[in-house]
Amino acid sequence: MSRQFLSSVIIITASLIILSCQEKGVKSNSENLENNESSTSITLEDNHELNSDWKLVWSDEFKTGSIDKSSWNLQLVEAGRFNDEWQRYTDSPENAYIENDCLIIKAIHESDSHGINQYTSARLNTANKRTWKYGKIAARIKLPEGNGIWPAFWMLGANIDENGGDTPWPQSGEIDILELYGSKDNGAIEANMHYADASDSHAMMGAVTFRLEQGIFADDFHIFELAWDQDSITWFVDGQRFAWTSITAEDRSEFHEPFFILLNIAVGGAHAGRPDSNTSFPQHMYVDWIRVYEKI
Repeated sequence: MSRQFLSSVIIITASLIILSCQEKGVKSNSENLENNESSTSITLEDNHELNSDWKLVWSDEFKTGSIDKSSWNLQLVEAGRFNDEWQRYTDSPENAYIENDCLIIKAIHESDSHGINQYTSARLNTANKRTWKYGKIAARIKLPEGNGIWPAFWMLGANIDENGGDTPWPQSGEIDILELYGSKDNGAIEANMHYADASDSHAMMGAVTFRLEQGIFADDFHIFELAWDQDSITWFVDGQRFAWTSITAEDRSEFHEPFFILLNIAVGGAHAGRPDSNTSFPQHMYVDWIRVYEKI
């Protein structure tokens, strides 16, 4: 082969390696919050290291050619059902697929106008297949960006009536490991928790924000993690704790039951703002891996 051809092969191969989910590095934040639990020991590349008190009980590394239907459901949801969101959720391989050892959720704009039902996306969950009570739940994700873009990595109570249970929201409980509101700040994510208070009305912990010191969450992969036990729930980004709450109060009993995991990109919505001519499409959420640990 000619030297020029060999050089081209080397350049193409290097480019593919750089683009692989497994090779994207993560920038760390150095400062830690004070509180009742020390920061997680973590390696911020594709290895996620915990101390010996934890064991891995389930993971999806997305190394197969298709989404594992023994673990994941792809919800079919019409536009506007939740939070006045503009997308409809499909089970199409256009909206959720495996590529380069990575789960990709893709939000697509189907027309030249902005409005309800002009977008498709995917919402994956492990309901009735994989549920957990307590543990560490972690994922390495590169998030989308833009006005009206609302990705989330979160959990719902396994008893919720939306998926065949007998309990409505918020009595089922909800844990938001991360939500990003592109209309607010593409360099910030929020943690939150929803439940029913003593009067059986909707209550929440209140959003707690983690903001990158530089750049936005669409620039690179980051590790988002939740630590959950019988006393409290703690949130981390790249090993840095940024939120904590107690769950020992009687009106937080929801958080002592099994939950399942969800991943999705919403477009628009009552809380997320609306996409506009400044929002580029398609938007992608890249999930390198997701792992669940239990205390030994």
